[in-house]
Amino acid sequence: MVDKELLEILACPECKGDVEYDEANERIICCQCGLKYPVRDGIPVMLVEEAERD
Repeated sequence: MVDKELLEILACPECKGDVEYDEANERIICCQCGLKYPVRDGIPVMLVEEAERD
């Protein structure tokens, strides 16, 4: 689980867009460009190199 306060301040490092948490798949998804960042041990890994693209 990712802290809601943390989610409010996170932004996509690629496009600076807003993000949302996909709890079922444990990843952070950018609402603007669609990159999917992994969450490991409750910590979002907000590195473009680690992100998945559609």
